[in-house]
Amino acid sequence: MNIVVSIGPAVNQFIKGFCTMVQKGLRPLTICGPSGSGKSTLLKRLLEEYPDIFGFSVSHTTRSPRPGEEPGKHYHFTTKEQMQQDIDDGKFIESAIFSNNIYGTSKRAVEDVRRAGKVCVLDIDTQGVKQIRQTSLDPLLVFVKPPSIEELERRLRQRNTETEESLQRRLIIAKSEMEFGAQPGYFHLIIENDNVEKAYEQLREFVIGEINSQRQAEA
Repeated sequence: MNIVVSIGPAVNQFIKGFCTMVQKGLRPLTICGPSGSGKSTLLKRLLEEYPDIFGFSVSHTTRSPRPGEEPGKHYHFTTKEQMQQDIDDGKFIESAIFSNNIYGTSKRAVEDVRRAGKVCVLDIDTQGVKQIRQTSLDPLLVFVKPPSIEELERRLRQRNTETEESLQRRLIIAKSEMEFGAQPGYFHLIIENDNVEKAYEQLREFVIGEINSQRQAEA
């Protein structure tokens, strides 16, 4: 079960002010989807093709690094005690608990991308999306889903990074996330990733089109 880490009224007010500041630039891009949906692959391609336009907001997590993951590049790895303290101190825009580990997006991570003059890209779960929608950040919301839960299970097993227990837990959560992503009008774009080339073209066309529209409106 996902549990949202509580954020008090005073912190909420502070976050709204911060989000208003960030919103002066182009709208951030938020990618959401079950683990194994391929969203990280799509994001990687977007960042590689347009390094001067998009900047990735590196999330924090209390889980251990997976093979090949680099601190500060894939995640900021930290302890539960330190991250909870930072959440209590109002340093995070959104945070949630997943598989007994805390994940979250810090205000500093988003601000760093904005100050570099780039569109901030966030990779967060459905709990984070719910929290961000309650702020004035006003991101573009994209949901990436697998063609089926069976295909998702196959992809997760191929990773060989999960125990059977944790894999089954991820599948249960994924079903819930896919139901959430199917809500009419909640996301600006829903991509069914059954072919990475086709999925990336959908993402690319949508995002670049939105950026061009925003720039023309502000011209």
